[in-house]
Amino acid sequence: MTRMPFKTFTLRERPDLEDEFERLAEASWPRFLRQKDALGYGQYWPSLYTTWADWQLVLVDGMGPTIAATHAVPLVWSGTVEDLPSSIAEILSRATADHESGRAPTVLCALAAMVDARYRGQGLSPVAVRAMVDLARVHGLGTLLAPVRPADKSAYPLAPMERYARWQNDDGLPMDRWIRVHARMGADILAVAPRTLLITGSVEEWERWTDLRFPDSGSYVVPGALQPVVIDRNADEGRYEDPNVWMRHTIE
Repeated sequence: MTRMPFKTFTLRERPDLEDEFERLAEASWPRFLRQKDALGYGQYWPSLYTTWADWQLVLVDGMGPTIAATHAVPLVWSGTVEDLPSSIAEILSRATADHESGRAPTVLCALAAMVDARYRGQGLSPVAVRAMVDLARVHGLGTLLAPVRPADKSAYPLAPMERYARWQNDDGLPMDRWIRVHARMGADILAVAPRTLLITGSVEEWERWTDLRFPDSGSYVVPGALQPVVIDRNADEGRYEDPNVWMRHTIE
């Protein structure tokens, strides 16, 4: 059966689909990445579903199911690399401060684009990104910023992100599929964000999150992690910093 065309709604338009964001997140991110962020984005996250409901998108199949969803917030950005937020927590804290002070946003900043596993491989990743570009345009914003989490970086956890982000295929396009999605849409790389999330936990917690054992202190390659997880058995702590790549879409 041919799939019917999808429709795009904001969460404000379809509040009944709020639970779909969590469902897609659970299927999209490694378990360890869905734990408490030590940098503090959790205190702001609930506001995505209230204050920022007009900026959260769901893509619904014509037959009914949610096929993708995106998170984003508007904020003020000067246009310089130095003024890029350092983390997801800072993106949200700045957006909140801008909103509360009445400052008019200058950009839309993406937080996540999630595609239902049943629909992956059907070209929906650029569709989700395009939906955010269109949302920014509707609100009169000329830029979509995206802290891109490179989908294939976990296969190269020892490579520095600064180098990995510039790797290319034989056709001259980025080797990483998510960076490539953005690049094909005209986005350019601005900088690496070395620590967008900071996940810490006890050794026992990390073993539960990853289904691995960590007998000694040291750095461990963990499935789904973009760089090694550092285990300190003396301190009973595991630590992981999630690096992203800042990319910019200029909207005409």
